[in-house]
Amino acid sequence: MACEKPVVSKKVCVVGAGMAGLAAARELRREGHAVTVMEQRGDVGGQWLYDPRTDDADPLGAAPPPVKVHGSMYASVRLISPREGMGFSDFQFVPRRGEDAAGRDARRFPGHREVYCYLKDFCDAFGIMDVVRLNTKVTRVAMAPPPHEGCGGGGGYAGVRWQVRSVRVEPESGEEVAPEDEEVFDAVVIANGHYSQPRLPRINGMEQWQRRQLHSHSYRVPDPLRDEVVVLVGCGDSGLDIALDLCGVAKEVHLTAKSVEAAMTPAMSKMLANHAELRLHPQVDRLCHDGLVVFADGVSVVADTIIYCTGYTYSFPFLDTGGVVTVDDNRVGPLFKHAFPPALAPSLAFVGIQRKVLVPWFFEAQGRWIARVMSGRATLPPVEEMLQAVEEYHRAREVAGVPKNRSHDIGGVNPEETYEFVVKYTDLPGMEEWKRELMRSILRNMNDDREAFRDRDDDSDDVREGLQRWLRSPAAGDQADDAAQV
Repeated sequence: MACEKPVVSKKVCVVGAGMAGLAAARELRREGHAVTVMEQRGDVGGQWLYDPRTDDADPLGAAPPPVKVHGSMYASVRLISPREGMGFSDFQFVPRRGEDAAGRDARRFPGHREVYCYLKDFCDAFGIMDVVRLNTKVTRVAMAPPPHEGCGGGGGYAGVRWQVRSVRVEPESGEEVAPEDEEVFDAVVIANGHYSQPRLPRINGMEQWQRRQLHSHSYRVPDPLRDEVVVLVGCGDSGLDIALDLCGVAKEVHLTAKSVEAAMTPAMSKMLANHAELRLHPQVDRLCHDGLVVFADGVSVVADTIIYCTGYTYSFPFLDTGGVVTVDDNRVGPLFKHAFPPALAPSLAFVGIQRKVLVPWFFEAQGRWIARVMSGRATLPPVEEMLQAVEEYHRAREVAGVPKNRSHDIGGVNPEETYEFVVKYTDLPGMEEWKRELMRSILRNMNDDREAFRDRDDDSDDVREGLQRWLRSPAAGDQADDAAQV
């Protein structure tokens, strides 16, 4: 009978202290690993740490990465997912109560500050700040040379360790304030997020257009655009949010979509009916130096500002894998289950690559799986099997008509994939059925009325019963006390 493989504690560096990095750090520590989290900003939270600054010298974010300002959050952001579905499995996003509720946002769909405060509560409850180095920018992650020839015994990348180079930075300016430091880790978890590096379209005349252009990454508040004619390229979540933010402030707001027919949902029809200054067009055909914007149907408008709400690209400017991991048309790969590069597993992993998943619950599951693989309590298939699985996964999505640049879009393509992952690879409790019903109801409501869906009170009896049980669970402060005793 084979002996059970002993559990191994590793020295692990987590890059980024946003929601994904904090979730991973907690799970890695629970598994017994020695964890160091490096965060370039002055506090944890990632995108949920609101930053009013923008890079005025590069509002498009067109310069080579990384961007100078990491934050992309605009001031008016409210959740589009309910807080009931957003908590950690053992630290629910229950509203604060009593004296602890002062200054907090108890709504089902709170603003961004409430999420930041929740993550701070999470850090306090589980002592995560003990392992976080703030104002520490990672400048290079690369494979460390072996201590001597012949070690590892497996050839290739077996037994690889990682050199992590970092530098202390001034929190406001980002200027380096100390010499670079270099450490060697057994493993690295990349959790630097994917909502910072703008993805820009290619439009005829874009470089010659003389008026203001910016990416939504550089949008914060509507006031600077008062009484202007604004064109928004793209009508995804950020495009719709910013369009509504500008209504009543800008003179005209022109939304563009790749397909007007697909964009004309009941919610869009109501938005157009409610706001006379809001118009919907097909995508932009060309820009003229005099400010003219010509749409694909030949209609044109003279605009003051163009905002590109065209999403973000995955960017790891600090990561050097010698070409083993690449980003091609916004596909990071090859990654087994969007987490492990087969050739470098388990010493290199990614958390938070997937888009449109329930967070932080899914990050918690992903972090737990990664932590157990790194300790030896869970195993991965052989490298060739993982590579074949990756190829088959992408091939199936391509056959289904999913473009390559949406390789990591899970919720918008197959939401069941997240639930299946949690059941197969972790021991976390599955998402309760009442929460799943709530999510489905909210998606329907959002498609019906973008402006009012957050205020609807149409929960089913099953959801109401589940909600009452959830509200009776310990609030964040009580959960923190419980966690401190564990």
